[in-house]
Amino acid sequence: MNLSQYVINDIQPLKNTDLISDLQLLFTQLTYSHIPIKNADDVYLGCLSETDVHCFESRKQIKDCAYAAEGFFVRDTTDWLDILEAFAQNKCNIMPILSLKNKYLGYYELNDIISLFNETPFFAEAGAVLIIEKGLADYSFSEISQIVESNDGKLLGAFISKIENDIAQITLKITSTGLSEIMQTFRRYSYHIISGHEEDSYIEGLKERSDYLNKYLNI
Repeated sequence: MNLSQYVINDIQPLKNTDLISDLQLLFTQLTYSHIPIKNADDVYLGCLSETDVHCFESRKQIKDCAYAAEGFFVRDTTDWLDILEAFAQNKCNIMPILSLKNKYLGYYELNDIISLFNETPFFAEAGAVLIIEKGLADYSFSEISQIVESNDGKLLGAFISKIENDIAQITLKITSTGLSEIMQTFRRYSYHIISGHEEDSYIEGLKERSDYLNKYLNI
């Protein structure tokens, strides 16, 4: 996927000889969480956060507070999913881009990268979302794919959405007309269904039997 169309250069990095007041003013005009900074040789030094900048004395130079700079960035060759991960890890909405020779090229905005995720078949294609759980050492994506495809389903996407107490929670996007059969097969393979679909006839059947038994006992 070509990301060059998403490279932005509206805001150039401030020099470390500029004043903190310049940064503070810039933050009041923008909605970015961070602003990149560079030295006199145009070498990227990192980003300063809005939270930190408003705590600094406005009359100081940026280099006096450069210790607070966060050195995150991505390369112009970085995959969009790794870029999204970098945004999440650094809790920012602006991501500086460096070439392989460490030349500053511009930055990505978080919303642009998220829009790429929304355009993937996982979100864009029609299908059912299924959330399953199994022991961290017991599940496998090959087994999950086999279960889905053996019931005439197709996986549009799958990812581990949670890990807790050695239990892995996996979120699936499936195109299938027989989702209840897929869910029953997952149960036979000892997967716990966290979130299903209205086609889950197994649960509906159990509920109907329970209701019938309660009525019988109350006669």
